[in-house]
Amino acid sequence: MLLTITTTHRPATDLGYLLHKHPESHQTFELSVGTAHVFYPEADDDRCTAALLLSIDPITLARSAKRESLRQYVNDRPYVASSFMSSAIAEIFGTAMNGNCRQRPELAATAIPLVARLSSLPCRGGEPLLRRLLEPLGYEVAVTTRPVDERFPDWGDGRHLTVDLRATVRLADLLSHLYVLIPTLDRDKHYWIARDEIDKLVRRGGDWLAGHPDRDLIVHRYLGGLRHLASEALERLVAGEEPDADDTESDAEAPQERVRLGELRAEAAAGALRTAGARRVLDLGCGSGRLMRLLLKDPQFEEVVGMDVSTRALGIARDRLRLDRLSPARAARVRLLHGSLVYRDERLAGFDGAAVVEVVEHLDPPRLAAFERVLFEFARPRTIALTTPNAKYNVRWERLPAGQLRHGDHRFEWTRTEFEAWARPVAGHHGYEVRFEGIGPEDAEVGAPSQMGVFTR
Repeated sequence: MLLTITTTHRPATDLGYLLHKHPESHQTFELSVGTAHVFYPEADDDRCTAALLLSIDPITLARSAKRESLRQYVNDRPYVASSFMSSAIAEIFGTAMNGNCRQRPELAATAIPLVARLSSLPCRGGEPLLRRLLEPLGYEVAVTTRPVDERFPDWGDGRHLTVDLRATVRLADLLSHLYVLIPTLDRDKHYWIARDEIDKLVRRGGDWLAGHPDRDLIVHRYLGGLRHLASEALERLVAGEEPDADDTESDAEAPQERVRLGELRAEAAAGALRTAGARRVLDLGCGSGRLMRLLLKDPQFEEVVGMDVSTRALGIARDRLRLDRLSPARAARVRLLHGSLVYRDERLAGFDGAAVVEVVEHLDPPRLAAFERVLFEFARPRTIALTTPNAKYNVRWERLPAGQLRHGDHRFEWTRTEFEAWARPVAGHHGYEVRFEGIGPEDAEVGAPSQMGVFTR
């Protein structure tokens, strides 16, 4: 099975820097069921092509496969772009897929002309489905079909397509799209699908999948039609969550400035509570428990309570915090509560601090007044760290159509001016002072991607 990636960006040989594979070298990588080869059929300043060729031994595959469908000595897996190709992309081009390049960091962040060719892609749904999934991502799609058997044209075309994808796009985005959509189109993975597949999908899908018009279809097919996994993945995508750092592939070359925005939000909220001297703290809208895990690592926080309206999210948080494995002393520091932020809850009273990270934009505007009373009047912690997206920054997301919100579940998104116009009167009415700061890389024109208000009394 063969994947080629071609660019006409000048100098085109910069593709070698982006892929971390030298154009003059032929590299071989050992896989569990065969080998992978990376080489460059052409490499000059005007045009450069990198090829990833997988050579899978069908006998080794049949003898070692855990799945019954792969134990047959005759099957198409050694010859087609399947989940084996996705795994190879992650293993061999993982640094490029993470968007990292030490020698050319500015190029890694730049959209360049790219053409990807998959020589034989199994597509259950044919060319119409292929176009449904790829054209909304900005690709010009060219498809070549093959007859099932040239001797019998009445049998029609097979489901294995030769596909060319052309776009001006970041290489990291192209690789992430291929990683997710190859097994989605094929709908047959070479390994058993478990919960860790959700983390892979959320990490590699990110914001492009959350806004895709066929998001639900992609999620269900990628996760093998397993409804409980698909429901969890969709909930996390809609909420804009990312997997925690230690639940995803590590990249030793990732520079500090590429720490994901979700981690920066958690660190900013934790830092505000820490600076305020808070010891008993709330994580309101705790989701999968990213911030809670960070808070529990700091002995300053003697009690950490997370609350969310989603029981599914609380279940994920319980698993990620490993509550059933904590020592008695550490377990006594943490609690999870099921509840809503628009109803008064006596369990929230008496805390030093509260974090509300990327939650308020999920509330319908008519319910903001109820939220304000629950948080600022009834719970009334001494310090509140509240983060929300900066709508002005949306123009920097290349694949976000103008006027569209970042996630399907957002009811609104505030600019910095609008956030301050909401926060200052709320603070003054309830006896708080408020200061503001940006979260993430600061843009001179539109500010940072997220913003935080720190309320103190």
